[in-house]
Amino acid sequence: MLIAIIRIYYFTCGSKSVRILRQTNTKGKYMTSVFLTSGWAFYDYLISPIPHGKLFSWHAVFDAIPNIIQRLPITLGLTLSGATFGLVLALIFALVKINKVKLLYPIQAIFVSFLRGTPILVQLMLTYYGIPLFLKFLNQKYGFDWNVNAIPASIFAITAFAFNEAAYASETIRAAILSVDTGEIEAAKSLGMTSVQVYRRVIIPNATVVAIPTLINGLIGLTKGTSLAFNAGIVEMFAQAQILGGSDYRYFERYISVALVYWSISILMEQVGRLIENKMAIKAPEQARNEKLGELR
Repeated sequence: MLIAIIRIYYFTCGSKSVRILRQTNTKGKYMTSVFLTSGWAFYDYLISPIPHGKLFSWHAVFDAIPNIIQRLPITLGLTLSGATFGLVLALIFALVKINKVKLLYPIQAIFVSFLRGTPILVQLMLTYYGIPLFLKFLNQKYGFDWNVNAIPASIFAITAFAFNEAAYASETIRAAILSVDTGEIEAAKSLGMTSVQVYRRVIIPNATVVAIPTLINGLIGLTKGTSLAFNAGIVEMFAQAQILGGSDYRYFERYISVALVYWSISILMEQVGRLIENKMAIKAPEQARNEKLGELR
């Protein structure tokens, strides 16, 4: 530390160039010199000694990334499983709300309102502790012999993520379905298609094009939300970063590491989403004709 103080004094007070700046009364340049040299001395003493800087180490940041990426399959597994089941539930919720199914409609409305109005961490804890209690109740009430302790924690996490995703995606899907041109629906019915065929061949393909951008954003949000799974005892990427931070108390560097990984995944998902969106986009007849002529040439 003494060496750093001497360097600061030399560069700010003892340097010949700085004395000249002071003599020429260039206050701005002098203050800039003081700031830069002080910052350099601070960096040289506290950060520069890589890999073991006193306050911060870039080596610790990049060294942790491979270990964090080892947990990437768990994070992606939670994301894809939660998104898959969530989309199925979201479609059911959306159809119940659109058709206002008796008995199911008020239940769906309360359920979605609860899921959208409570934090996902609370939902995860309710699922993690609530499902085992419910299964134990069934064991005692009906004499079942289910081993509650044998259920993997990932099942509870996927359940919580799926219902949370369904609550938000259901509104997206509902709006996308309602955006489909009624003329196309009536034309399909006039051709003798059943309601199931109309949904499968007309409504769902057109609604998917509208819903894709928002659903991709929801998928990115779900990926980041899986970082809460460590509260259920699941060692995913964020939990791995915490474990690494606890080994040498460089939590800040490890959090930067996992942030970079999540950021990279989000960027990749955005790009894939744009490719899917462009691939599924419905082109105007004139644009499609011009592209066809271009291919023939």
